[in-house]
Amino acid sequence: MSSVKTRRQAAAQTTPSTPSLAPRSEQAVMNGNGYFRIVLAFASLYYMPLHPRTCSILYSVSCLLDALDGYAARYFEQSTRFGAVLDMVTDRCTTSCLLVFLASAWPRWSLVFQGLISLDLASHYIHMYATLIMGGSDQSHKKVDASRSYILNLYYTNKTVLFLCCMFNEVFFIALYLLSFSSPLLSPSLLQVAAAGDAASTLQPGSPAASPVSVLFNPHSAGALELARANKMDSFGPWVIAGISLPVMLLKQVINVVQLVKASRWLAEGDVEIRKAAGLPRKAKVT
Repeated sequence: MSSVKTRRQAAAQTTPSTPSLAPRSEQAVMNGNGYFRIVLAFASLYYMPLHPRTCSILYSVSCLLDALDGYAARYFEQSTRFGAVLDMVTDRCTTSCLLVFLASAWPRWSLVFQGLISLDLASHYIHMYATLIMGGSDQSHKKVDASRSYILNLYYTNKTVLFLCCMFNEVFFIALYLLSFSSPLLSPSLLQVAAAGDAASTLQPGSPAASPVSVLFNPHSAGALELARANKMDSFGPWVIAGISLPVMLLKQVINVVQLVKASRWLAEGDVEIRKAAGLPRKAKVT
């Protein structure tokens, strides 16, 4: 009996203790950041058709809170599967909503924006699904072996690369959003001078047009959108931002393509192994 107790005591001493959770105050701060980010995202979508400056500020702060929330979760050892999935879903939803607006602002380029939305959603969904099926439920989608894809391994394991790619990708689309309100080159409707005395007759940056009473009762109508475009801003800043962030945005799309292809091949390899283990396809019986 004494030897059994001794072994049990030794096992208890060598068994690592369960790490303590962060204090409730720290956990509340992290949860508050995540929820506040979603609130800001909804607020930015509400102001998107009419107030480009307000929308851009709210959208940018929401994206920055995403990075802050992830850092806090890792620092306080509060990373969870739900939090990781919620962050990714929120990212996909907010970016898709912004691209939908750009598609409506520039109908001639709508197919491009629709393709970007489809690529973003498909690549992340298939990558997550392949990780769960092939890697197991305990494997994170950010753990990509370098032998499978060096670029994905660098993208997901290097926090600096991940942050810069995601940041400049969003910055480019925000710049395009601002250009839809400020650049006559991209939005020729900004050059259409209305009749004298009309609410949309002013075309000078920083000189807001007067709001008709009908727009106040329906602030999200097509007329309100055109009125907001008449209240345009200078396009020099957005053009510079778009030019700087364009290469990184293109790199992010290349990474999405690689992610889609690698995840699809990984699933196909798993299908081949499963069918081989099941003896499929079965040979036809000779009668």
